[in-house]
Amino acid sequence: MKGYAALAHALGESAQVIYTVPGYPVTEIGDLCSAITVINEKTALEYALGDSLSGRRSAVIVKHVGMNALADPLINATTQGLISGVVILVGDDTRAMNSQNAQDSRYYGELAQCPVIEPDESCISAAVADAFEVSERFSRIAIIRVTPPLLDAEVELAEGIQMIRRGSLANPGLTIAGRVTRAEKGTAGLFDWAARSPLNRISGKEIGVGPTGGEPRVVISYPPPSIAAGTRIIEIGRPFVREHQNLLPPAVNRNSERFSDRGYFRSLCKNCPYKPLFTILKERGLKVVPDIGCSLLSMNPPYSIGVASYGLGSSVAVAAKSTGVALIGDGALLHSGLNSLIDCKERCTPLLCIVLGNRCMAMTGGQKTYDLIRYLSWADPLIIAADDAEALLDALTVPVDGLKMVIVEGSCPEDACYEKVEC
Repeated sequence: MKGYAALAHALGESAQVIYTVPGYPVTEIGDLCSAITVINEKTALEYALGDSLSGRRSAVIVKHVGMNALADPLINATTQGLISGVVILVGDDTRAMNSQNAQDSRYYGELAQCPVIEPDESCISAAVADAFEVSERFSRIAIIRVTPPLLDAEVELAEGIQMIRRGSLANPGLTIAGRVTRAEKGTAGLFDWAARSPLNRISGKEIGVGPTGGEPRVVISYPPPSIAAGTRIIEIGRPFVREHQNLLPPAVNRNSERFSDRGYFRSLCKNCPYKPLFTILKERGLKVVPDIGCSLLSMNPPYSIGVASYGLGSSVAVAAKSTGVALIGDGALLHSGLNSLIDCKERCTPLLCIVLGNRCMAMTGGQKTYDLIRYLSWADPLIIAADDAEALLDALTVPVDGLKMVIVEGSCPEDACYEKVEC
């Protein structure tokens, strides 16, 4: 069996949902998995994170340039956490045989502080199974990096042992700084996990990384193993493992800051036109996936209806696979949420997408945005004034099928300044 077929089988054994954006060298893996082809890589990963919130293990198959598109939710997932395992299988075209550049995706593991596993021919199934288990154990995405030498190799199929765990979202009582500290503490544990993993087989004066032939072998590239000085390290692509021999986990000598430590939460401005909307959502018992922007304040008291936020423009696709309710600003939708909205429309995905149509980027100083409505006629949006409580009550229901878009129009007050809610 070829390596790509073994990877497809292993993913099918571990993941309940698989998404892909085709491209060399991973197109065949997606085909064999009957993976769902998605409009772009960012949307694919956001769908996977929504599945995670709903308790479904999910995988995303992309080529190396696709990592650039999905980097925002990848990194934010480490800070925010997840529930069920999410694994990115990335194919690196290290010689740019069929790509516009050559990259090494292992550096994304360092950037996002998430594990990178680079299997060889002998451990494909075990590597995939371990990737899902470690994703759940440390509540962050795991990356499996593959290259053409592995995909084209002849391998023997073996079954991986599935260890089902449950990840966790960051405690809602933590500030953003506190969530970062929590994630860094998890990274320290990740280093310990990698040091103990039987996937690595390290000894001798010459060590291969991934499918480089022969023994011993490094399979977990990040966190990198400690290798004796003078050892020759053979790897495909850039010298990632060799470069990172002195890398240490984050030195975390502080507590994870809580809002109770700081003494307050931020909330909507005193005269914010969207207070009625947030109140109705809370009274209806609707859980929302907020975006970056004012919608993020739905996670704080007095509302506490937001579940998790994975980056700018992310709420549409995440909500489509979880709560069914996205809360997003017009600037965020224009920034990078439109692709996901198009994908949801094409799939007739049940989704209530609520847009705060204030025509500005309120959290960054009130810079003007484009008129959203002129670009959304295809979505048949309902346009409701923020102070029309009766119309809001009628509109804020989750559809049984298809996309329902509600643009709530309001103007930020000139003296806009977030209120502080004491803990």
